Amino acid sequence: MIKKKKYIILLFLILGFQHSYSQNYKFKTSGFSVLEKNEKGKLGKWSDLNLVNILVTLDTSKNRIVVYSQIIQLFEIIEYQPTEENDTDIVYSFTCKDNEGVDCTVSIITRKKQENRKQLYINYDNRIIVYNIFNM
Repeated sequence: MIKKKKYIILLFLILGFQHSYSQNYKFKTSGFSVLEKNEKGKLGKWSDLNLVNILVTLDTSKNRIVVYSQIIQLFEIIEYQPTEENDTDIVYSFTCKDNEGVDCTVSIITRKKQENRKQLYINYDNRIIVYNIFNM
């Protein structure tokens, strides 16, 4: 009986000391551009690059991505998609819902052949927003 109590206590101690490790990534933006679909559903041209200096966070413990623009953009991560890698890019994608409940895909892309330049893509059905980002 005493041996059984020791095992139960040991089990609770082991479970109590386990931590879930999550990451909080911070980025700064240097510019953004928008690509919209026209009324026929075809993609138009990218807008001119607008210079902006705003904070972007990826918080895996809260399953969210936040873009601290003038109007805060909050993306709840619904699903972490598998990482994709090829000769030119490393792509981390997330299936998300924005703060209005609209479905979108958010991707962080590292451009290997462009000195590991990073970009944040927010893909909606009718538009794509891209931010040039760098690690803080």
